[in-house]
Amino acid sequence: MNYTVKQLAKTAGVSVRTIHYYDEIGLLKPAFVKENGYRGYTDAELLKLEQILFFKELDFPLEEIVRIMTASNFDTMAALTDQKRYLELKEAKVKRQIATISKAINNLKGGEIIMQTTTTTIQNKMEEYKKEAKARWGNTDAYKQSQKRTAHWTKADYNRLAENTTSLTQELADTMDKGFDSPEFQVLVDQHHQAIELFYDCSPEMYRGLASMYVTDQRFKDFYDKFRPGLAEALQKAINYYCDQKEK
Repeated sequence: MNYTVKQLAKTAGVSVRTIHYYDEIGLLKPAFVKENGYRGYTDAELLKLEQILFFKELDFPLEEIVRIMTASNFDTMAALTDQKRYLELKEAKVKRQIATISKAINNLKGGEIIMQTTTTTIQNKMEEYKKEAKARWGNTDAYKQSQKRTAHWTKADYNRLAENTTSLTQELADTMDKGFDSPEFQVLVDQHHQAIELFYDCSPEMYRGLASMYVTDQRFKDFYDKFRPGLAEALQKAINYYCDQKEK
């Protein structure tokens, strides 16, 4: 089945703006783009969106979700199994809440005002499961650092970071002609590295790995090349050069 952006957003229960943003950061690309520029999606993208929302439900930051879902060893079946289990727990919680409210309504009709909470056990199971899933999908030092450093971030903080990222990427595109090893471009690469280290310590080895992903993963490549064709490759070369200088 094919979906427009609005249809996909409605089916998944998110905003159109969210779909557009996931496209911008290379997390969820459309299956095709029509001649009029409209994005088109299929069941495959819907399934992927559901997986993204699952990881968001577990409080993973978007940057970590990108790393998880673009990893070469990402297990789609395992992710779907975990998601199904979590949704079953949520369904049980909602059913229990409905039963509790129905009982309260009946009590009120009968002149009583007793309402007992009977969802504690299921809620505890959900919290235990979230911890278990987080450990399985995000048990890395980088993730732990990211969680700690962004624990008190607000929506405004994330919006400001998104604006700064867009501005820096545009500067990289505008400076690309000077050469990947030029002082001007290297200053911007250093800022790029510092932005990543807002989340976790990014060693030269890890930074090289990210750089490689910028050209081998089509979603990342599309994101950078959207600012200027060839930017992803130029950034990879610049990061490798930057790391060479750091390691000397």
